[in-house]
Amino acid sequence: MAETPSAHTEVPGGGHTTFPPFNSAYFASQLFWLAVTFVALYLLMARVGLPRVGAIIDARRARIDGDLSAAARLKADAETAMESYEKALADARGRAQTIAGETRHRLNAEADEARKALEATLNGKLAEAERAIADTKSRAMGNVKSIAADAASAIVSKLTGIAPAEHAVTEAVDAVLKR
Repeated sequence: MAETPSAHTEVPGGGHTTFPPFNSAYFASQLFWLAVTFVALYLLMARVGLPRVGAIIDARRARIDGDLSAAARLKADAETAMESYEKALADARGRAQTIAGETRHRLNAEADEARKALEATLNGKLAEAERAIADTKSRAMGNVKSIAADAASAIVSKLTGIAPAEHAVTEAVDAVLKR
């Protein structure tokens, strides 16, 4: 049967002793070295390790603060740029409306001028056409008078067998045409 190991060590004479850290004879030296090691590690950490960690934390804090201030500055610049953009856009819209109004006014004026010129041309052509119609009507009426006088004279000659006097037929035709 195999023997199970225990927390004791065997001494060459076959006896058992306790594990050295648990041996009360070594407690004082162990406590001394524990205190020396603790003080050494504490001083090492206090003088070397913690200042480095603190410097790293301070550097990060400074970097974060710098980044936040840069972000705030960029935000302010962006807001200023946005305000100037909106102002420029409003100015452009105002100028566009002014230009559109001026163009509309100018085009209306040009259209009115063109309409007036066209009306004048058409009125001139209308007056010329009315004169031509009046001339044609007066010539036609002159011809109608002579044709009517000839026709009346022919009718009276046929009906009565006597040719009427020319001035009597002309007076009769004029009297009928004046009605």
